[in-house]
Formats: sequence, C-alpha cells, structure tokens
Amino acid sequence: MAVLGSEKIVIHLLLMCIVALSTVDAAARPLFHWRKLSALVKEEPLVLKYHHGPLLTTTPTLNLHLIWYGNFTSAQRAIVADFVQSLGLGNGKQGSPSVSAWWKTTEAYRGSAPSQLNQAQPLTRRLGKQKLDEAYSLGKSLKRTDIAVLLKNAIQSRALRPPEQKKSNGVVELYLVLTSDDVLVENFCSSSCGFHGSDTADIEYAYAWVGNSATQCPGQCAWPFHQPIYGPQNPPLLPPNGDVGIDGMIINIAATIAGTVTNPFKSGYFQGDVAAPLEAVSACPGMYGSGAYPGYAGQLLVDETTGASYNAHGVNGRTFLLPAMWDPTSRSCKTLV
Repeated sequence: MAVLGSEKIVIHLLLMCIVALSTVDAAARPLFHWRKLSALVKEEPLVLKYHHGPLLTTTPTLNLHLIWYGNFTSAQRAIVADFVQSLGLGNGKQGSPSVSAWWKTTEAYRGSAPSQLNQAQPLTRRLGKQKLDEAYSLGKSLKRTDIAVLLKNAIQSRALRPPEQKKSNGVVELYLVLTSDDVLVENFCSSSCGFHGSDTADIEYAYAWVGNSATQCPGQCAWPFHQPIYGPQNPPLLPPNGDVGIDGMIINIAATIAGTVTNPFKSGYFQGDVAAPLEAVSACPGMYGSGAYPGYAGQLLVDETTGASYNAHGVNGRTFLLPAMWDPTSRSCKTLV
C-alpha cells in the first residue's frame, strides 16, 4: 500500500519516539513518553467566550460573607477567613507571590476590547460577616437547592447583613456556604466539589457552596494533597496549613468564587454548555505551577520547615496553594509560579 508523504513523516516521528524511549531509564519512561507524544499533538487555543452578561469583576466593593454549616474548628475557620482577607490586600502585606496577585487576574475579565483590559481601577474585596450553623438546621443530607435556603434563612434572621446596598452604590454581596466533612450534599464528590449561583430576582448578590471532602472524597476534591481516585498515583503533597480537607477547600473556594465573579449569572465568561460550563479556573484543571501535566501539579514553592507545598502568600503568615486561572490578556492558563 502506498504511503502519502505526510503519513511517512508521522510514522518516522513515532519510530523516533520509540527508539528514544528504548534508551531512557525505565523509571523515567512514562514522563518521557507523555512529553514526546504530546509534542506531536497541536492543541487548539483555549478561549473563554464572553456572553455579554453582567460581571462582578469590576464592582468597586465586594463583601464576602461566610456561612459555616456543621462542625468546623476555630482553627479551620481561621484558615478560610485569612484566605478571604488575603484577596483584597496588596503584595506589601503578604509577600510575593501573593493571593491578591492571583485574584487580580479576575479584573481582566471586563467584557471589553483587549486594549481596555488593563485599565481596571483598584477594587476592594473584604471579609464580611460570618454565621455558624453548628446545629445542622437542615440536617446532614442536603439537596443543592438547600444551599439557597440556608442563605435566605441567614439573611432573614439578620445574622448576615442583607443585600440592601444596590449595585449602583458599587457594593455587591457574595455569600459563601461551607459544609463540614460529615454533611452530604447532592452531587458532592460524584460530579462537583463546589458550585455557585445567584438570586435572579435581585442581582445585587450571588452565592457559592464548597464542601469539606476530607472523609468523603479527598482523592477527587483535595488533590494534590491526597492521592487521586484515578490517574497517576504520585505521592500526595503536604498541605500548607496542615489540613488536607481545609487546604483542599481553599482550592475549591478559589475556583468557585473566581467563577462567581466572572460568570455570575450564566452569561459571563465561559466555554461549552451553559449548564456545565468551563469557567475561569475549571478551564485549567490540575494546574498549580509551571510545567504541570496530568498527575503532576507543577513546580511549586516548598516550606523549608514543614515540607508543605504552596504558591501564594497570604495574611498572618499564611501560605496557600491556588489553581491556575485563564487569563483573558494572554488567553492562556496562568499560574503564580
């Protein structure tokens, strides 16, 4: 059978890879093989399309309120609160690379022409009020719709400041519902580590939910601090705050609130099906540092004392591991390190 010229080239390249693999040490072959063959495939550029809806990225003031549902220790609550506070502080108060530098990428999501993307004014992001629901008011098995119920109950009880200030005043409220590791939430682990939504009757606020996966599915929702359920079984990394569940939650909180501000009402920036969109962070899965590939989080910073891996500094001496985010300016997934 005759072979076309282009086919000859492909066959030749594959044979070169096979020959090269035969000379590589056996322990290094999987990595070498993956990189060689991936180099033969030309990837299409990743683009999150803007769907002309309202965004929360350029809101002058964004207040993030926390609803703690279930059993969280004070130490666990402090880790999350410090992360939220770190979003709105400059590098001078955190060290570099910083949480705020990571968050600043969201400001490039402006629904504008590329020439206007870097003209964002300084924005305020701050920790709002917190509510504890340690009595499991809706039980330990929740439907997704119960998250909105928890939010409305908190607002009606005035435990959290209601969204009285309108967007025209430059203030938007974001409510984050966090469930402890003994709470079952519909679709948690099976298809979701967190999600976000909004009250369509009042677009002055949005909400998000993230669960603690420590006892339910750490291999899915707390990787790379736990071995994954499937794929390469590399040793897990040590979490920067010493808590696999909470450090995993930080990753998912970061992903979820980034999706909330860049696609708050299902008409912002996303790719694919509106019911299951790829958003700012979910479009860059498993990437935390440069050189990341499936099963490898990338090159990260390592604490000399604890051996924990991280890529961002926060307030109160905290460090965190934050996921890559799609950058509208470069049109690529961007990591801090």
